[in-house]
Amino acid sequence: MTGEMHIKGVPVTKYKRWSAVSSTDEWPSKYSKVFVQLDDGLEFSFTDKRRFAKVRFLEDPESVPPISELGPDALFEPMQVNEFVDSLSKKKIAIKALLLDQSYISGIGNWLADEVLYQARIHPLQLAASLSKESCEALHRSIKEVIEYAVEVDADSSRFPAEWLFHFRWGKKPGKVNGKKIEFITAGGRTTAYVPELQNLTGAQSEELPPGNRSRRTRRNGDEESEGSLGNEEEIDENFEPKGSRRASKGVRKQQTQSNNSVRQAATEVTEKITKVAKKNPSKKRASSAR
Repeated sequence: MTGEMHIKGVPVTKYKRWSAVSSTDEWPSKYSKVFVQLDDGLEFSFTDKRRFAKVRFLEDPESVPPISELGPDALFEPMQVNEFVDSLSKKKIAIKALLLDQSYISGIGNWLADEVLYQARIHPLQLAASLSKESCEALHRSIKEVIEYAVEVDADSSRFPAEWLFHFRWGKKPGKVNGKKIEFITAGGRTTAYVPELQNLTGAQSEELPPGNRSRRTRRNGDEESEGSLGNEEEIDENFEPKGSRRASKGVRKQQTQSNNSVRQAATEVTEKITKVAKKNPSKKRASSAR
């Protein structure tokens, strides 16, 4: 992922913290690519330090690629469990590669795929079609639970449960989760953390793998899978050190949820206002690309 939208005076979700653009901050940011000011004084800016993002103004974004090519949202449009089980039975591809395919399910990135597979006790290289009904149901459940919790705490890693694989998968360092050894392989073109003792590779699929592929070796793949949301990384970040984990109190969760709702509401209002202005008189839109 690259780039983010800032609404002046409205908190925005960061991967590790919340922040708001105050009157003392540089506005718009020097990394701003697009700055928009509406007639009622509301201002927002799109920033991109890496300069990879593109911005387009569309009347119906969902009808245009790449949005139109995305599969159902893993959080808001989940498959029913029976539909999910039936779908997996027809996919002759490694399960992690399938989860990273945004045209199949959108919103699952690299660390998230590792986490849901770990919690469902499924090997990343297991063929999707070879999974038992029970394993498919366990995966369906873990996708729902992990994503809902991560969103609830605004992807704040310090608030992820202490038993999650997430806290032990960074830097490709030898480690254990809940007393079980973690190993690293490449699956779906991405560095993958898993626990062999709990995530067993079964059936014919295991016979196709050279012994070396079960070690901690990793490699780059030019045809990497599409990135999802909630903190996707190109490779395991050697410098990332997640904060100590603890479950958030109900009061903090409620506060964060309320803040999240305010961001969604503000974003919706911005979209509606821009659309009205554009339809009423396109020449009156006051938008400029930041230099």
